Amino acid sequence: ITGLIKANFPSRISFRVSSKVDSRTIIDTNGAEHLLGRGDMLFLPPGTSRLIRVHGAYIDEMEIGRIVSHIKSQGLPAYDETITQSEEEALGLENSGGEHDELFEEALRICVEMKRASTSVLQRRLRIGYGRAAAILDIMEREGLIGQADGSRPRPVLGRAYEMVAQWDEMGSEE
Repeated sequence: ITGLIKANFPSRISFRVSSKVDSRTIIDTNGAEHLLGRGDMLFLPPGTSRLIRVHGAYIDEMEIGRIVSHIKSQGLPAYDETITQSEEEALGLENSGGEHDELFEEALRICVEMKRASTSVLQRRLRIGYGRAAAILDIMEREGLIGQADGSRPRPVLGRAYEMVAQWDEMGSEE
């Protein structure tokens, strides 16, 4: 273990080790090789070179097994599948047109009204975070509703976006 790594750990704990070399590697002195095991440890507090012998809680494998069994019996797990999804999938923006994001239509209307598309405008007007605003704009670009990004400039709103908003307005007035 390098000195740089050791310097980043101001306090150290060593359990029983098999040799003096291992003890010196962990706590910079001998002694850990004489520990009893089962929770017996040496603690090196930050800013001192004085070791403190501590007896921590020891839990054997049978006890761990009983604890795990008890926790498992408490109910079924609740998995969060969004952890394994991409950011767009987790936000529900992966389908064309963004129909899974309830703010897509409102975001497009804002872009058409402002005649420009930018993440900061969507963030401000819709009160959403950067990631969601950027994902909505990515879908709009993919669908040919807005132009490509050009540095920090707002993206141009293309004719197809105006047509889509007009269609929505027609459908809304028919109802």
